[in-house]
Amino acid sequence: MNDPEATDAEATLGLLLAGGRSTRMRGEDKALAKLCGQPLIAYAWDRLAAQCAGIAVSVNHDPGRFAIFGAPLLPDDPPEAAGPLAGVLAGLEHARAHTEATHVVSLPVDTPFAPRDLVSKLQAARRATGAEIVTARSARRAHHVVALWSVELAAELRAALVGRGVRRVESFTSGRKTIQVDWPVGDYDPFFNVNTPEDLARAEAIVIASVALSR
Repeated sequence: MNDPEATDAEATLGLLLAGGRSTRMRGEDKALAKLCGQPLIAYAWDRLAAQCAGIAVSVNHDPGRFAIFGAPLLPDDPPEAAGPLAGVLAGLEHARAHTEATHVVSLPVDTPFAPRDLVSKLQAARRATGAEIVTARSARRAHHVVALWSVELAAELRAALVGRGVRRVESFTSGRKTIQVDWPVGDYDPFFNVNTPEDLARAEAIVIASVALSR
């Protein structure tokens, strides 16, 4: 197989992080909030699915609401380990047990404009440096949960979560060989994330503007 991008896709499981409680969305389920008529999760799904061998979803409550998507739904284990690291762990352990993927790329479900070259750039940086974790960065800001993770980290991440009570993503990544990859910011940050109704309105304006420009 000579196409490096095809190889990267086949080696990578996409993990959508949908375990948050949407506390700033005034009671609305963020993942299913409508963005130009489509649920927000559909945008992140579309961006990631084309770059990976498959998609799994990290979800903590009411997993049935995502059943329509037909992807593996991964609860946190242990369940008391709240936070994105627990979601990443679920993705790594699922990839190791049920797929041929060597890496997992994590993306929050509220990131509708993720770059279409996310996996290829993260994988290229990983090959060039031998890093265990490669995270995205834009406008000098690190996006710690937009990252490529080696499946081989599963046991160490479980030990950190269960044995040492680590919760912050940076607390774990700082102890591993981690690098960052920069993306340019144009009319909007490719890692713009929707946390509030106001963010959702801004995202809708971006979608509408993008459609107008493509005509």
